[in-house]
Amino acid sequence: MTYEHLDTDLVNELLNDGRASLRSLAEELDVSVTTVSNHLSELEDENVIRGYTPVVDYDSAGYDVTAVMQLKAEGDALPEITDSLKDHRQMISVYEVTGDYDVIAIGKFKNTDDMNEEIKSIITDPDINRSNTSIVLNAVAENEQFELDTDGGSD
Repeated sequence: MTYEHLDTDLVNELLNDGRASLRSLAEELDVSVTTVSNHLSELEDENVIRGYTPVVDYDSAGYDVTAVMQLKAEGDALPEITDSLKDHRQMISVYEVTGDYDVIAIGKFKNTDDMNEEIKSIITDPDINRSNTSIVLNAVAENEQFELDTDGGSD
C-alpha cells in the first residue's frame, strides 16, 4: 500500500471498528504496526481523532424523547447562552447558526415532563428573547458518521 491516503484509510477503518487493534489495522492497511501507531498518534495530536467512545443508543437507555430547540439571543449574549447550554447534561448538540435564530440545541430526555422542565429552565434566561421547540417524531438518521474521501486531498 502507498502512504498517499494512509491517514484517511486509517480513519475509515476505525469508523468501521473503533476497537480494532493496531495489529489488525496494520494488517488491513498493509503497513507496519509502528506506522499505524505513528499515524494514529499524529491524527490524535491534530484532533482529527478526538477519542474513542461507545455510541450510545439513547432510546434503548430510556431517553426516547428528542427535542430540537431554536433560540434567539439578546444582544451579544450568544457566548453565554451557548456555554450554558453545553453545560446542560442532556444537551447532546449545541450549534451557533445563521438565520432567524442564533442557536440550535438538541436534547435527549426520558419523557416529556423531563423535557418540559429542562426547556423551561433554559428559556427563562433573560438573554433569550425568542424560542421554538420541536419534538422529534422519528429519528431517520442519527449520530451517523461517514467515511472520508481519499481523492482530491493529501493526508
